[in-house]
Amino acid sequence: MSPDPNRQRVLVVDDTPETLALLTDALEEAGMTVLVSVDGASAIDRAQHAAPDIILLDAVMPGMDGFETCLRLKQLPHTAGVPIVFMTGLSDTEHVLRGFQAGGVDYVTKPIVPEQLIARLRAHLSNARLVSSARDALDLAGRAVFSIDATGSIGWQTPEAGRILEQVAGGAPGSRTLPVALRESLMAEAFGDEEKRHRRPGSMALQAGSRTLTFTRIGRAAGGELLVTVEDAADADNEARLRERFGLTSRECEVLLWVARGKSNREVGEILSLSPRTVTSTWSASS
Repeated sequence: MSPDPNRQRVLVVDDTPETLALLTDALEEAGMTVLVSVDGASAIDRAQHAAPDIILLDAVMPGMDGFETCLRLKQLPHTAGVPIVFMTGLSDTEHVLRGFQAGGVDYVTKPIVPEQLIARLRAHLSNARLVSSARDALDLAGRAVFSIDATGSIGWQTPEAGRILEQVAGGAPGSRTLPVALRESLMAEAFGDEEKRHRRPGSMALQAGSRTLTFTRIGRAAGGELLVTVEDAADADNEARLRERFGLTSRECEVLLWVARGKSNREVGEILSLSPRTVTSTWSASS
């Protein structure tokens, strides 16, 4: 029987068979699909292919420990946004902080109390769904938005931002770094004291081939990462040319530009709050 796509998928990473058995039984009884890995390397491989909704990760394992595993998962595009909850028998502040610094959203101490664990997982899954919905909205709208952390590394990104960043990086697919000048401009004073953090967001124009791109710092994500939007000067120029040459309205120009970007009538309608029929009639009449 194939797994139910509506069930939330939890990847449990632990090298202890007893812990894996306990958690598998409890999570499946709670209506979740459980994926299992016994070490960090296999967890990374499994997460990239199985798309878990949340990861439950043992902090102390032989070989690659949970902290290193978490850091590597957060560097990968497919798992960067997946919430990670640490399991640890270590209760001292140093290890708790290390888990959060590695990118974890929470931790639970062993021995695990299944009822408390499931309540925590459901809370983080709910929050992750809200974040995912917001990102899906940006994706649908074709917005180029991405995040960078305190080291200047790229976190999550919309597909449009990914395409632009790939071009900026010279065609290197999956690049997680920005050109030095751009990174320094965006991060200038962004991680300083409180007074500097509230200054006007920075921006920088960058030439990428024939495109003039403007990168603007627009705020912060919940985890403290900087949010950056990218705008192409050609978009505004194209709209102006269409209006001038063909006598189109601003709305007709918007529809044509979104259709030219490969959006379907339904997607354009959702972006511009129009019915698919209106979108069809608009671009048909203007062509």
